[in-house]
Amino acid sequence: MATAVTVTTTVPDSGAEVRDWARRAGALSPVLAVIALLLVPGGGGAQGGTGGTGTVADAASGLLVLICLVRVMRGGTRPLTRAAAVVLGLPVLGICLAAITSHDPAASLPGVARYVQIFVLVPAAVLLMIRDRRDFALVAWSLVAFALLQGAVGVLQFLTGTGASYQGEDIRAVGTFGATDVMGMATVVAYGLVVVTGIALGSGPGRVRTTALVCAGLLFLPLVLSFSRGAWIATVLACAIQLLLAGVRRAARVALVAGALGVVLVGGLGIGSEMVKERVTSITQVAAAPDQSVTDRYTMWAAAGRMWRAEPVTGVGLKGFPQYRDSNASLALSSGSDTAGAGAAFARQPLLSPHNMYLLVLSEQGLVGLLALAGSWVALLVGALRRQRLGADCALVATGLLSWQLIDFFYADIGGPSTVLMSVVFGLAAWWSLAEVRRA
Repeated sequence: MATAVTVTTTVPDSGAEVRDWARRAGALSPVLAVIALLLVPGGGGAQGGTGGTGTVADAASGLLVLICLVRVMRGGTRPLTRAAAVVLGLPVLGICLAAITSHDPAASLPGVARYVQIFVLVPAAVLLMIRDRRDFALVAWSLVAFALLQGAVGVLQFLTGTGASYQGEDIRAVGTFGATDVMGMATVVAYGLVVVTGIALGSGPGRVRTTALVCAGLLFLPLVLSFSRGAWIATVLACAIQLLLAGVRRAARVALVAGALGVVLVGGLGIGSEMVKERVTSITQVAAAPDQSVTDRYTMWAAAGRMWRAEPVTGVGLKGFPQYRDSNASLALSSGSDTAGAGAAFARQPLLSPHNMYLLVLSEQGLVGLLALAGSWVALLVGALRRQRLGADCALVATGLLSWQLIDFFYADIGGPSTVLMSVVFGLAAWWSLAEVRRA
């Protein structure tokens, strides 16, 4: 399957356009199924680090890879360019080396499968399934639709007191992901917000940009009600990068509109204003007066650093962080985090990862693994930025999604049902960064 694709600027009549979108949806159904099946609850809860949950969406991602492989074999052509193969295949080096040198190679095998699934196979399959900018747009709008659905559920949870527990009240918006994956809805809604921001700042038809602005307004509230500081920071910075790439004047206008929207929704309507204010204030107090969650995070970061210093080249091995955590962490680390609400009983969830993707990779895969994995991500980001002249819409969406993910990795890592959506996002960005795109 060749990766050379054509960007067409022809606008067909409405009937033909509907039929075209229907055909595209059929061709992209394996990708769209991964997104849609995230609505099916997982049975394992969120697990940190290389832990997987074995959800239906994970199974769908495996089927996506299989379907893509069959198409490639039937096509009889080179599926990826040399650059794409190197960039997407680079993480395999660190992953396999860490597994081979692990103190318990057998225990590391599930971690190998998970990393290769999320960062190599699924992104490559999504890249190969997307043929042109219309396919890119269809997948991007599917992310927005899923984010709107999760956001609506989250707002309803806040208003009815059926969300996850937060400060003694069941008001935290978590969507369908439940109390054990409180970052799930925040991640999905943030993806959607970044996508529509890129579309609104692009050069598409006015009605499309207007629709994107409306969706941005709808997604703003559930993101706030997620009470996720990491998602807030990543979203603000990613959208700021998109605004600057779109032009300083436009950035200033949009910033004013976003500020006014925030004042109306949170300040004027009083929707969770006190709790939101307290949560925002806590961002600036992480050093002076950190809460227990921040203390736990600092402690686990320090433990990850000690693991790396013990095994600087290849790390302690995939899935090794939980095993070596207690011997490297100080007494300030608590036994776990409390989870409750959203239909789940109170439970103590163990802290199995440092909640920092870079430190997780550094501790488990060493410097080789971090350079390989982060190098792949940086190459994707550079490729997206270099192609901005080929299409503002796709460039802003791809750059925004990559920026959001790389920033969020300072506060989060892989784990939980929403992780498989991350692989779709990487694949979407990889198409724009690596596929042979040309104008018609």
